[in-house]
Amino acid sequence: MRVLVVEDDEEMAQTVAVGLRQSQMAVDVAFDGPSGLERALCNDYDVIVLDRDLPGMHGDEVCSELLAAGCRGRVLMLTAAATTEDLVDGLGLGADDYLPKPFDFPVLIARISALARRVHPVVPPVIRHGDLVVDTARRTASRGDRPLELAPKEFGTLELLLASEGRAVSAEELLERVWDEAADPFTNAVKITISRLRTKLGDPPIIETVAKRGYRI
Repeated sequence: MRVLVVEDDEEMAQTVAVGLRQSQMAVDVAFDGPSGLERALCNDYDVIVLDRDLPGMHGDEVCSELLAAGCRGRVLMLTAAATTEDLVDGLGLGADDYLPKPFDFPVLIARISALARRVHPVVPPVIRHGDLVVDTARRTASRGDRPLELAPKEFGTLELLLASEGRAVSAEELLERVWDEAADPFTNAVKITISRLRTKLGDPPIIETVAKRGYRI
């Protein structure tokens, strides 16, 4: 899952980003409205966590621009105000959900996960493939009776391959969807992650390399 956090309080933005990464999400951060809008339009995010009171461009305007551009990512708007009028205004501008500050971090994680499922509605919260079980809500995986200790990128790669239902997923798509904007497009990170994932999944192997197309389950 790839998330963009747009928050002008840099300490809070980085704290949220660290917490989301620990929950096995790929996270980019922007600290003002214009840069947040630019990132949201240039990258394929599942969820955009958008502070309402932003410098340079108000969060309301960012949200309206995203809606007008047909942005696929779901918008979770944050605000220090928590009145009914603020809630109605935010949702009316195109936000998919609204969370007042301060908030409990588990609630933020749950809201983001719920919104991400709307982006890919065909993917159930728990994905099963033979004896492999991936719980996308709890971010856990197991094969048979053996829990899998997966790093964030390994989990994200496995989740995307399973959700693709047999379609070959290219290394470029994996970088776009699982890694963040700091990823080098010429890196061999995807190949290394696939290799580690295969080792952890064990036998019989379930990840297939498709020549010139990528990987599939």
